[in-house]
Amino acid sequence: MAVVYVARSAALTKWASDVGQGKHIFKLGVAADKDAAKAAVEAGWAGETDWRVVHSQEVAQEIADIEEDQVLERLMRKEKVIDPNYYPKLKGTAGVFRITLTNVQNSLLVAKAMSADEPLTEIKVKPKDIADYMIRNALPAASSAS
Repeated sequence: MAVVYVARSAALTKWASDVGQGKHIFKLGVAADKDAAKAAVEAGWAGETDWRVVHSQEVAQEIADIEEDQVLERLMRKEKVIDPNYYPKLKGTAGVFRITLTNVQNSLLVAKAMSADEPLTEIKVKPKDIADYMIRNALPAASSAS
């Protein structure tokens, strides 16, 4: 079953911060299964080998044949992708996104407001929250409910 994953590299985050892209840089990808995702992350991208999976999610059966291009295109509607042709460091690595923290905070706040259990308090965003946000916005609505 296909897996959508979000990975992060500390070295690439430092580089992105140095070139003005900010420190919330994540890579979104699709793999055939968890082992393939792990192998891709261990191989690394953009000349960095310190990539770590922040979060991964199996894709629902009805959209199991989803392609990486489709997932990236859906997330590009909400977030800015870093152009691999403009930055030679990325060397053609597709799916590297600069995440706007305000969008993630707003998403979490709306989710919190919709549940009657939790009081509305200030939200401190963690990398896993960002990864959940990315996957939720990258997948069609049918699979993000799981």
